Amino acid sequence: MPPSIHRRQFLAATASASVLLGAAPRRPPGPGQPIVIASANGLRCVEEAMRQLQNGADPLDAAIAGVAIVEADPSDHTVGLGGIPNEDGVVELDAAVMHGPTHSGGAVAALRNILHPAAVARLVMQRTDHCLLVGDGAYRFAKMHGFPDTNLLTDEARQIWLYWKETQSRNDDRIPPPPDQLPPFIKAFFGPNYIREHGTIHCSALDSHGDLGCTTTTSGLFFKIPGRVGDSPILGAGLWLDNQLGSAGSTGRGEANLLNLSSHTIIEALRQGKHPQDATLEACRRIVATNHLKRLQDPKGRPNFDVRFYCLTKDGRFAGSSLWAGAKMAVHDGHSARLVDCAPLFDEPPPPDA
Repeated sequence: MPPSIHRRQFLAATASASVLLGAAPRRPPGPGQPIVIASANGLRCVEEAMRQLQNGADPLDAAIAGVAIVEADPSDHTVGLGGIPNEDGVVELDAAVMHGPTHSGGAVAALRNILHPAAVARLVMQRTDHCLLVGDGAYRFAKMHGFPDTNLLTDEARQIWLYWKETQSRNDDRIPPPPDQLPPFIKAFFGPNYIREHGTIHCSALDSHGDLGCTTTTSGLFFKIPGRVGDSPILGAGLWLDNQLGSAGSTGRGEANLLNLSSHTIIEALRQGKHPQDATLEACRRIVATNHLKRLQDPKGRPNFDVRFYCLTKDGRFAGSSLWAGAKMAVHDGHSARLVDCAPLFDEPPPPDA
């Protein structure tokens, strides 16, 4: 390596190159208007995905390039580098992709030490006869295809995990620092106003030819049991698409989506002729109707957690919905990126720990 290249720059270039592994050839623009949507932490994601679409990228490749920005952002504690680790202090990543023109999908779960799981999921789709690889098998597959090892646990995320570990029990030998000695980011993370995202970004892209692609990528539930897998890498739950209808994805409590196959529900509602907002609200209603466990209910019997859904149709309509008020989604219509409101099922802010 030439001495003029800084090691950090070299590693960044290597990681960026891995996002291109498996990308399709670009093609001339079509007659339609491209649209990109994402969860609220995806403003930069939709900007990059739109840039890719306008340069002729496949819609799935555009979505993967968009979420790669968030996967590589150490300040976002919900995805990729800097993600909050599991209870053992290890960052485990999940991701899935779906490609509209071929109706193909791929996913990885409990993947360690690989920065861009969405790009790995695309190679699972393209270079295996499977839809899902997990754990060490997913890691070895990624390494086989040239993805570099990356320490995903940043110092800030490590300190957050350590403080959580130290405050879990008063019956062990761990002693947390006094409150006046806590770094500001720990105070903010454990403060009452911190938004308890479950660790996800979803992106759906519609290209100018009317084709769809989508991905969902995550570091999962904060301090989860090692090996826990949520909805993000499960086709039909964390994302689903039909190239003749639309694309859908979700963030929030993954177990609720797994038990209801919510993204598939949204696309089937589109098939019945429903508007994307009505389709996403239908998924919310099903979660409420099937949420029977008392420990997951508020005093009124409603979910004490939040789930958010995002939908983009083949004709360019889009909508988002959530159980509770206040959720937003990112949209790029070819002119500008912006945040728009999601329609809530309940016109109240989410419960404190949702």
